Amino acid sequence: MIKGVIFDMDGLMIDTEKLLTKFWCIAANENGYPMTIKHVLEIRSLSKVYAEPYLKGIFGENFCFDRIRARRIELMNDYIDKYGFEVKKGLFTLLDFLRGAGYKTAVATATNISRTAVYLDKIGAKAYFDKIIGGDMIAHGKPEPDIYIEAAKQLELSTDVCLALEDSPNGITSAYRAGCKVIMIPDLTQPDSSVDGKLYGVCESLDKVIDILQKGDAKL
Repeated sequence: MIKGVIFDMDGLMIDTEKLLTKFWCIAANENGYPMTIKHVLEIRSLSKVYAEPYLKGIFGENFCFDRIRARRIELMNDYIDKYGFEVKKGLFTLLDFLRGAGYKTAVATATNISRTAVYLDKIGAKAYFDKIIGGDMIAHGKPEPDIYIEAAKQLELSTDVCLALEDSPNGITSAYRAGCKVIMIPDLTQPDSSVDGKLYGVCESLDKVIDILQKGDAKL
């Protein structure tokens, strides 16, 4: 029986992945590196320890990850401060259902905790979550399982009674390795061979997760 639901944030609850891809490319291009959307998709949800060597393997050892990432953050924050961002379809329908049904809830995101709090406050979602875990709160980021293990621990649940909601292959791998049941809500990419055998299901939007939960113990 599922007792807790753990949410990714970027690309799942808020429509920020398209901004991440846009501003990673701009920041890298400003520094002379021909980064494309394809490159950015490969590092979604990855912590620096994995993303930096991946990009250096493509663009060379002189690729200054920290400087380009800082510029990406600056550009993205400026854009969000001016224009905000969209909430993903069905978020509050699902959150209201989970609250009413008594599920424990947490956020497990690669974004640092301070920025996560800002984003969740902006959309009025922070109060819905029992626990919030940012990428800077754990030793090993996605695709390692640490953040989902920590989220379940903070909810005082075992991972096998937690449903994880993710949009990216790296996040899906993290949740699967932790022992959670994983639902993919696709954003910039659809399910592919990298998630074969890792998914309990796929939903077109967050509110559709309710249908899966209401099936109860017969499947879960």
